[in-house]
Amino acid sequence: MPRLTTRATALTFAGLGLAGALAACAPASAGGTGDTGGDTATTDASYKDGTYSADGSYQAPSGTESITVELTLVDDKITDITVTPHATDPTAKGHQAEFVGGIAEQVVGKDIDTLNVTKVSGSSLTSAGFKIAITAIKGEALES
Repeated sequence: MPRLTTRATALTFAGLGLAGALAACAPASAGGTGDTGGDTATTDASYKDGTYSADGSYQAPSGTESITVELTLVDDKITDITVTPHATDPTAKGHQAEFVGGIAEQVVGKDIDTLNVTKVSGSSLTSAGFKIAITAIKGEALES
């Protein structure tokens, strides 16, 4: 019987270790937005036309990395977008460059509330920073 208890205990600790490791990979939230990389959609909000900019940071294997998102909204649709990378790690710089190169074709012409960017040109972590920036932009552009 002690052997079963030891095995069960070992499996419990192994599971907790895995859960902790996975939690450490979660995206970092910037500015307390509460966005953890999930869907950025809200319900039928209306936004002021204009050009908006926000930063979004995320956790990469190299540490915290960030991007700046600038976009133009017209009738709640994105008509133009520029993403500026700020990576410090060479690998993260490469992933951010891939993201920058492919994001416009995924979001231009789309309603800002329908965005669900999870991966662009092979870069999946950068999308977490993108979602944080989009959430901040939506808060700024929201019509009261």
